[in-house]
Amino acid sequence: MPNSTSFRTQLFSLHLGYALREVITKEGYHGRNLLQDLVAGITVGIIAIPLAMALAIASGVPPQYGLYTSIVGGFVIALCGGSRYSISGPTAAFVVLLYPIAQQYGLAGLLMATAMSGIILIIMALLRLGRLIQYIPQSVTLGFTGGIGIVIAILQLKDFFGLQIAEMPEHIGGKLQTLALALPQTHLPSLSVAVATLAVMLLWPKLKLPLPAHLPAIIVGSLLALLFAQFGWQVETIGSRFHYLLADGSQGNGIPPFLPGFEWPWQRPGPDGTPLGLSWDSIRTLAPSAFAIAMLGAIESLLCAVVLDGMTGKRHSANSELLGQGIGNIVAPLFGGITATAAIARSAANVRSGAYSPISAMIHAIVVLLGLVVLAGVLSYLPMAAMAALLMVVAWNMSEAPKAVHLVKAAPRSDILVFFCCLLLTVLFDMVVAISFGIMLAALLFMKEIAEMTRLYDLVGNKRYLEQNVPDDWAVLKINGPLFFAAAERIFAELAAMAQNKKVIALNLDGVSMLDAGGLAALNKLVSKCRDEGTRLLISDLQFQPIRTLAKAKVQPIPGVLKFYPSMKELLDEELPVSKE
Repeated sequence: MPNSTSFRTQLFSLHLGYALREVITKEGYHGRNLLQDLVAGITVGIIAIPLAMALAIASGVPPQYGLYTSIVGGFVIALCGGSRYSISGPTAAFVVLLYPIAQQYGLAGLLMATAMSGIILIIMALLRLGRLIQYIPQSVTLGFTGGIGIVIAILQLKDFFGLQIAEMPEHIGGKLQTLALALPQTHLPSLSVAVATLAVMLLWPKLKLPLPAHLPAIIVGSLLALLFAQFGWQVETIGSRFHYLLADGSQGNGIPPFLPGFEWPWQRPGPDGTPLGLSWDSIRTLAPSAFAIAMLGAIESLLCAVVLDGMTGKRHSANSELLGQGIGNIVAPLFGGITATAAIARSAANVRSGAYSPISAMIHAIVVLLGLVVLAGVLSYLPMAAMAALLMVVAWNMSEAPKAVHLVKAAPRSDILVFFCCLLLTVLFDMVVAISFGIMLAALLFMKEIAEMTRLYDLVGNKRYLEQNVPDDWAVLKINGPLFFAAAERIFAELAAMAQNKKVIALNLDGVSMLDAGGLAALNKLVSKCRDEGTRLLISDLQFQPIRTLAKAKVQPIPGVLKFYPSMKELLDEELPVSKE
């Protein structure tokens, strides 16, 4: 039983709050560090308020739920996670996943799927799956992030142009057709607000001021909308689109200026406005969505941690970060928070603002909380067109277009194929299909390329391997590359053709690092053929893994048919002794 005990000990020895404990216990935390975190937290909190609302709206729920996500999820993940500088909250990558869930199952379904994804993330952490992120090719990640950027941008066109569309079709083709038909009814004041906001977002960085572009852009858009309202040209705002109920039954506009309250996710409104309820059927129905959310959450949070490590020279704990993300996504839905994960843009801003520890992310959550309580009335004046412009820029940034262009110009053809397949599948279907197909296609193309690298060489006349001449009825051959199922049949077919009518086949395998079941089956076929034709097969220079595979399969020398030698020199010395003159 010691092995079982050791496994359980390893399984439950994850470091909860790894990043925070590393800072406090190993490096120490002082007043100047708190000041650094305070400045960074306030800066990122200001950035997060409009982004959290915009991303909640894009995900199909009222804006306050985005703020709840940044408050609860952002604080809990920073407290429990393994990445020192990550800022967690709603992110653009999830819009294409969360919007269909919210439309079909309501807020309750979205929160239940989020909580279920948190459980899956914790299981992934306990199984030590944090490092599996390295097995997802860049062509896949760039493909689905580019596709997500396109989908987000398309979803914002309605508010960007101020179009009056009662309901958007489910599929992308229908969305584009509906938008095109409604385009002649563009609301010019809304379009003007969106263009002004977008212009500030694009031009502000050229001023090289420490204030991020989101805040002045939203302010300019809001002021322009208020100016239009003075002339009777109303631009739709958060306050005019979203409403909430007060305790006395009256209705408030915009964002409720209250702290997020505890409520079980299944007691929240479903698609018809009534509580969804907890049942096995609802859990089973939401399970695929929860799994997709967990997979994307793991990918995005760990990619963010890797980027931050490169920026700072620090190291994150991948499994602890998954654990923190899992706990955060279980706790956040209890207070109305939707899916939270590490946001690369906000996290990078955190680093650039001088953050020292995860306490900056906790301060960011507190700043968002204060913004909700103090500024709810002001936030109701934010124009929907300005929020759409903000999300347009977010979509462009998350698409990583420069990296995608470089990949198309410089990468091998197989990577380009995977990239475009993932991008198109994300746009036409969904991200789950895109990632699944992309990884499968990348794996198949990789196996094809590796299989093509396995080659067969004739060593007759090669003085590096043969210091003496061999008889004409000998074939001396060398295999270079892994002998796995995708390569073995081809290699041994070539070998059989090259060794036709030979009495002895001497096979050098010092270039074969791996032999799998397919390679073993092909070798056994060759042995059987040699036995039937009276040919001797002499194998030399086996590496460790092929020796282990042959030993496990109980492959033994066969007198007159199969024999093994440590090296080609020993093979030749024994089989073709040099005559002494």
